[in-house]
Amino acid sequence: MKYTYTIMLLLFMLQLRAQDNDLMALLNDNTEDPVIYAEATFKGSRLINGHTVQTRKAKAFEFLISHRFGRLNSGAYELFGIDGANIRLGFEYGLSDRITIGLGRNSFEKTFDTFFKLKLLRQSKGRKVMPISLAYLTSAALKSLKGQEGFNTTASKLVYTHQLLIARKFSSLFSMQLMPTLVHRNQILEDQENSDVYALGVGGRLKMSQRISLNAEYYYRFDVPEADTNYNSIAVGVDIETGGHVFQLHLTNSRSMIEKGFITETSGDFFNGDVHFGFNVSRVF
Repeated sequence: MKYTYTIMLLLFMLQLRAQDNDLMALLNDNTEDPVIYAEATFKGSRLINGHTVQTRKAKAFEFLISHRFGRLNSGAYELFGIDGANIRLGFEYGLSDRITIGLGRNSFEKTFDTFFKLKLLRQSKGRKVMPISLAYLTSAALKSLKGQEGFNTTASKLVYTHQLLIARKFSSLFSMQLMPTLVHRNQILEDQENSDVYALGVGGRLKMSQRISLNAEYYYRFDVPEADTNYNSIAVGVDIETGGHVFQLHLTNSRSMIEKGFITETSGDFFNGDVHFGFNVSRVF
């Protein structure tokens, strides 16, 4: 009988030891090697013209004002671009920490736009390693300008964009993003345009101080028709953060402030002086 008690006591002690080991392993997982997510890969939802991988926090509302003047080389008669200014007003809302929706209206070509952005992956280290952040963006734009020959129906004026936003924060000072993009136009001008435009964007952010960073952005279009007279979009700028506001000042050869415009319809040559000064101002509530 005493052997039975001895065996039971040994089993009980082994069970306690196993539970103790499991508890210590759990504590080690939670304290010694936590998951650390990359924060503020970019300061705002826009790099310059295009979106960043950043999404709004759940129930956060953002009001975004984007402004583009005319070309700086337009001369004194146009007051070096001031007379040719256009503006976009945008509203964005975080349905969750990973989902942002938005809509806007651009005075250029009287264009309405809407978008949906979903963050699929978050860059992290520690117990869970993920080298990149990844988001999917889809948007639609409707040019409501009257008198467009050949564009007589609502469907013919619609343009859709699909984009992957692939970003990595390499250090506290430097972040980079790739943007493979598809722009689909329901109706085009024959021989001058493609219905589907494939492009690859690349952009980066270099932090200069606690509140100031330098940004750059470039979009390369593939398989451009010979009759197409447009150029690839180029933009350089600076971000200035002041409390709840982010001011973005930049130079770009693109007049439009949405994907269907600056990726497929940039008519200016950046290196020939066809440069627009612009700014974005955002406020998060």
